[in-house]
Amino acid sequence: MRDIPRIVWTLAAGRFVNAAGTFMYFYLFLYLTGPRDLPIGFAGLISGGLGAGMLVGNFTGGWFGDHFGHRRILLVSSAFVGLGTLAIPWLPTAVLAVGMPLLGYAGATSGVSQGALVALAVPAGDRRRSVAVTRAAFNAGCVIGPPLGALLSAYDFTWLFVIDGAVTLLVRAATARLLPTEPPPAPRGVRAHGLWRSVRTDRALLLLLPAIVVVDIVYRQLYSTLPVYLRDHGQPIGLYAALIALGSGMILILEIPATMALRRLPALGIIGAGYALVGLGFGLFGLGTASWLAVAAMVVLTMGEILYKTTATAHVLDAAPPHLVGRYQGLYTGAATSGSMLAPPVGAFVYSVAPAALWPLCAVAAIGAGVLAWRSGRVATPRHEPALAAASDPAPKAAA
Repeated sequence: MRDIPRIVWTLAAGRFVNAAGTFMYFYLFLYLTGPRDLPIGFAGLISGGLGAGMLVGNFTGGWFGDHFGHRRILLVSSAFVGLGTLAIPWLPTAVLAVGMPLLGYAGATSGVSQGALVALAVPAGDRRRSVAVTRAAFNAGCVIGPPLGALLSAYDFTWLFVIDGAVTLLVRAATARLLPTEPPPAPRGVRAHGLWRSVRTDRALLLLLPAIVVVDIVYRQLYSTLPVYLRDHGQPIGLYAALIALGSGMILILEIPATMALRRLPALGIIGAGYALVGLGFGLFGLGTASWLAVAAMVVLTMGEILYKTTATAHVLDAAPPHLVGRYQGLYTGAATSGSMLAPPVGAFVYSVAPAALWPLCAVAAIGAGVLAWRSGRVATPRHEPALAAASDPAPKAAA
């Protein structure tokens, strides 16, 4: 771990602080229907606008970093997010409705550029550890953020957005001083082919991307239909909260050691095994709702998450040509968060029509995605060397 570049630790520290001080995404809907006293339908549209902006930003935000520099785009977009979040309590509702998609887009673009900087700081083929470090930092921050936000909301919702925005701006200021400068992007005429042409020629990635989407739809049933399923079978909300805490704790404790132990093994085999374990875990939910069985299911599916999340992120980035790292990061992030939009309606439809079929279908879908990921390993995937040599310099340079 000592050979991980300082830029990765800097970005990981920023992710931890940001996650610990991020409240908007958890409490926006409560704020809109509470202090703002908006109708639930209108509040849903505003909250949905934030999510839609994030989804579009994940898929397209990498273009800006690839063309203008990921460091520059990270600083610009995070400044927009910080100022926008800080202003939420004083914005008219109409401005809020228009501004939320822009805020979501800027936040996703910032995250894509941050992920690209982490990737470019480390040679291709050795990125799993760096991804695991930043994921661990984010998850650790998420343990702190929601409870702190609950305390602040009990006092005054305004402080949620003031502190969230201020923390974002402080992290942005520190990042500007600590991040090394980037070499300028190659002139447009010198760059090779674009994203979609590159993806179309990579048959392994074309097989893997649908598997990523399918598994994310399955995985995010954890946050949509699972709590309803447990409630409908007489389990208290405390059991669901304990399952989420158990999963977060396992990730914090085990993900980095597991990544270190498995980093030399073929990525697609690990990804396929992780998808299969996610399917097995959700299949266990279908066997009953006893507390011990729910805990066992959570342990199994979390082990699958530990295997596939970091490995799949690094694998897709390793497939990226140097001038497309930001767009590959966005492509993966978009596919790997598609379940945020697709999982609730898909899961709700199945659960309403045939409740007993939901968990077996989840198991079959995730295991099938694991087989698809494994089969993609039989197709050669091109590998590219990183272009940002300056980012691996452990000594930070003055911000430009």
